[in-house]
Amino acid sequence: FIPYCSSDVWSGASSKSEKNEYAFMGALIIQEVIKELVGKGLSTAKVLLLAGSSAGGTGVLLNVDRVAEQLEEMGYQGIQVRGLADSGWFLDNKQYRRTDCVDTITCAPTEAIRRGIRYWNGIVPERCKLQFKEGEEWNCFFGYKIYPTLRCPVFVVQWLFDEAQLTVDNVHLTGQPVQEGQWLYIQNLGRELRNTLKDVTASFAPACLSHEIITRNHWTDIQVKGTSLPRALHCWDRSLHESNKNGKAPLKGCPIHLIDSCPWPHCNPSCPTIRDQFTGQEMNVIQFLMHMGFDVQKMAQQQGLEPSKLLGMLSSGN
Repeated sequence: FIPYCSSDVWSGASSKSEKNEYAFMGALIIQEVIKELVGKGLSTAKVLLLAGSSAGGTGVLLNVDRVAEQLEEMGYQGIQVRGLADSGWFLDNKQYRRTDCVDTITCAPTEAIRRGIRYWNGIVPERCKLQFKEGEEWNCFFGYKIYPTLRCPVFVVQWLFDEAQLTVDNVHLTGQPVQEGQWLYIQNLGRELRNTLKDVTASFAPACLSHEIITRNHWTDIQVKGTSLPRALHCWDRSLHESNKNGKAPLKGCPIHLIDSCPWPHCNPSCPTIRDQFTGQEMNVIQFLMHMGFDVQKMAQQQGLEPSKLLGMLSSGN
């Protein structure tokens, strides 16, 4: 476990100097950790799984190929390097409300990365860098743009309604009921995210409003289409072993591409419990949707259902 102390999405290579008051050395920290682990038994490993949550998830996408290259250069070609990126698949989408970039909260994702990369002297993988013009390397911090360039297998875990994404998009779900514009924006975010994951071979994307999963104690409880994350990871591991042997099609009855299709936050009944941010009280799905300003009558009408039938479907998670 490497604590995130570098504030640079694990990409920095900038040491402290007279000009620079701070050091940002995330990319170099990872290299040093790999060197150290080789002496602690990594040299005899068959698989190295690089995993991370949030900024660490993006860090996995930025570093997984570089770690593989580093081990090859050190003479350990036999170690298969893989990535597990949790809650680090951000979108460079249009904010719900555009605000000037005065701090990390108000800054749009693209602008924050653009500025950050200059402070950090951020390193992105060569294959991704080549896809973009000079000065446009910030694109490689966004999962759907870097993923097609990666050589190592990566498993992407991503809530469809990620709280960190909503925060940078200026959708704040506290206190006031959500306005219709926000509600439509949230639904659209789920659609956009789902779209970017359709060509990701190994993915687990529940329709929940949350952030981070692999570091939480409920990580084994969440299911997508009846499959839990541990089961999906096990299937992924098996599929990689099998494809190494004979390049066969995906294993029957062992799914690794799991993306919820229902359209609202928490329409999946296995989502983690929601708490009211002011009272700390637990809320069920219907209370949560009402709190979000969800209009049951209107939604039922749109779906051609009786309101009571829609409520029944929501509470059972269908």
